[in-house]
Parts: sequence; structure tokens; C-alpha cells
Amino acid sequence: MVKVAVCGAAGRMGQRIIVAAKEAGCTISGALERPGHELVGQDAGLIAGCGALGVAISDDLNRVVEGCDVLIDFTTPTVSLKNLEVCSLKKKSIVIGSTGFTPEQRVLAVELAREIPAVLAPNMSVGVNVCFKILKDVARTLGDDFDVEIVELHHNKKKDSPSGTAVRMGEVVAEALGRDYNKVANYHREGICGERTKEEIGMQTVRGGDIIGEHTVYFIGMGERIEISHRAMTRDMFSRGSVRAAQWVVGKNPGLYDMQDVLGLR
Repeated sequence: MVKVAVCGAAGRMGQRIIVAAKEAGCTISGALERPGHELVGQDAGLIAGCGALGVAISDDLNRVVEGCDVLIDFTTPTVSLKNLEVCSLKKKSIVIGSTGFTPEQRVLAVELAREIPAVLAPNMSVGVNVCFKILKDVARTLGDDFDVEIVELHHNKKKDSPSGTAVRMGEVVAEALGRDYNKVANYHREGICGERTKEEIGMQTVRGGDIIGEHTVYFIGMGERIEISHRAMTRDMFSRGSVRAAQWVVGKNPGLYDMQDVLGLR
């Protein structure tokens, strides 16, 4: 059985990952939290609500990584890169679901993953990753005759904007159309901003309440419109996807992978 350690084990996402890993038959070998967290020392399984595991939540990153085959990390880019560096040094695999990476941070992630297999994906949902595949095919077929707009909705506690998933959707469409996403993405329209350009990909963000995550990509042509949407009803789909990635990545060749690789959608 794959030995899984979970970073951010006391948080909502960490708890769901622990439950999903246990249900998938993995061994929970470690649970990590930041130094000074009030739940350090508590049984990770009891905190997650899946029964005692005999694994205490720890604040010792090195010790947790040493005891696992793969670390699952849903934190922040800065923390994830630190964890990736430690995993690389100790030759352990890692699955990263954090969002908000800058282009420079992604380059650093690629460098750090030269020695170990790592999965980095803005969304671990199987459904969302199928959408990525569909969006690529639709964009290639429609070409430049349809305007592309993306709207994403999330809860009012989300720190990054637009979401990593929305950005990835934009990147997929831009790549399929032969455009540079960083040059054509339009995040803001206000006042007399001129006509919409043919190449731009609009990105609109909504924040409110407890919305887990909703994404819609609009392909808007003359007299017709195609909408491709994904709505998350529960965070469990992210946790199950991350565990699937963890089971897949152990034993793979070194390098940075994503969920398209995990699901065989390339």
C-alpha cells in the first residue's frame, strides 16, 4: 500500500484527503501542520472524523516526509515549493493542489521536480480535467470565429483571483488557438475601454458565500453560443482526485506531471 502523508492535515481539505486516502486503502503515514498549530499532537484520524489512525499531527516537515512515499499538499505556492524542495532532497514523491503560482514559481517547480516525480495541478477533479480535454478540442474546431469568455465563481474566503482552474482553462484554449495566454487574457473592463479584440480571452471573477467552485467557458459566435460548465458540489472530488494522483505518481520517472497525465488524457 502507498504510504501517504498529508500537509495541512487539520484544515478542511486536509481532513477530507485523510478520509479519502483511508477509503482508497492507502496507509496514512504522516500528518503535517504549521508550527504552533493548536492541534499538533492530536490523532489525525480523530480530527478528520474517520477514527483513530495512531498518527499524530506533527509540525516536523522532515520527519513527516521521511516516513512517506508521497506527500499531498494543498497549501500555498510558497509553502508548496518548500515542501517540494524537501521531498526532492529526500527522493519522495509529491502531489500539489495549491493554486496561485506565478510563472516564475512554476519554473522553480519544474526545476525542483527534476529529481522526483511530482504532480502539480490547479484542480484535482476528474470532471474538470475532462473539461480541459473538451475545451482543447472545441477551441481547435471553432478556431478564431468565436469569442472566448471565462467566468468563475468561488466562496468569499478564496485568496487568489482568478482561480487556478480558470487560468488553466484559459491557457488550454489559448494554446489550442495558437495564442499566448499571458498576452491575450483580459481581466478587467471598465469605462470606455474600446471594442473587444478578436484575440482576447475575457476572465471574470465572482466571489461570495460558500460556493465551492463553478467555471463556465463561453464560445460566442454570430447567432450561436456554446457554454461548457463545471460545478463542484463538494470538496470530496478534489480529495479523491489527489489520492488517485498520489497512487499513480509513486514509482514514475522524475518530472513534473499534471492530472492530464494521471488520467491518461494526453
